[in-house]
Amino acid sequence: MATPSEHPVIGIPGQPWGEAEKAQWRARQAKRRSHADDVVAKVDALRERFDVAEYGTLDAGGDGRYPLLAVRSRGWDASLPTALVTGGVHGYETSGVQGALQFLDRHAGAFASRVNLLVVPCVSPWAYERIQRWNAQALDPNRNFAAGSPCAESAALWDLVQPLRGRVLVHVDLHETTDSDESEFRPALAARDGKPFEPGTIPDGFYLVDDSENPQPAFQQAIIQAVARVTHIAPADPDGTIIGSPVVAPGVIEYPLVALGLCAGISGARFTTTTEVYPDSPRATPRQCNDAQAAAVQAALEFALAAG
Repeated sequence: MATPSEHPVIGIPGQPWGEAEKAQWRARQAKRRSHADDVVAKVDALRERFDVAEYGTLDAGGDGRYPLLAVRSRGWDASLPTALVTGGVHGYETSGVQGALQFLDRHAGAFASRVNLLVVPCVSPWAYERIQRWNAQALDPNRNFAAGSPCAESAALWDLVQPLRGRVLVHVDLHETTDSDESEFRPALAARDGKPFEPGTIPDGFYLVDDSENPQPAFQQAIIQAVARVTHIAPADPDGTIIGSPVVAPGVIEYPLVALGLCAGISGARFTTTTEVYPDSPRATPRQCNDAQAAAVQAALEFALAAG
């Protein structure tokens, strides 16, 4: 695992970054994998079974242009409820992307006549290629889901989802919590904002983030129970928290999704959750992480459809 010292701090401690520091940060972000190979090709393979559309194009300047892809149920039926699944809001969270694609390929057919599916497997393709949390402007997409967002990735998804607002029954946003959160991304966040870095802990296992303004405890527990058959659930820290937030039920914490500009708050869905897989655990494999994400989506849809 990398340590904070292996990711040199940009700028002057205690002073927020300006444009020069952001440009310096961006210059360090090298392409490390292919969105075209890992995502676009897999979405293309689904075109015989689903409707696929570009809901926008991400212009990353000298780094190129990326298609923003959405996969929809074929034969969309306005009389059916809608389910939204999003992955790759943070590009480095691999199982969120691959878990969404795995759900589409292996499990979505079981819901074909029961729900309209809208799946966006990779919200942040530039960041996916660079295994990065932020976008190219050093913005965190998952703090910028609001009208008039300065973050292009967030704004594009916002525009896609808003026409469906009020008709989405369930929204599952697929994420990971990794060791690099503590070694790289939190120190970078502190440097960018001119604040001191305060060390935290990384949970060993899967957990969920519910909406504190619309808590759905039975829904969250149905997902936890399904995922527990695939991988282990994160225990609370000794102070009863996970990443500093009180544990309200086994493997569940709460955030105010809309107030924080989080992706899971964009649809106004009755049932919302943010998954958090821990891929760096010695007790989990990449396959288990993908399986856990797919299992979470299936359990979420089954519960929401049964609840009506």
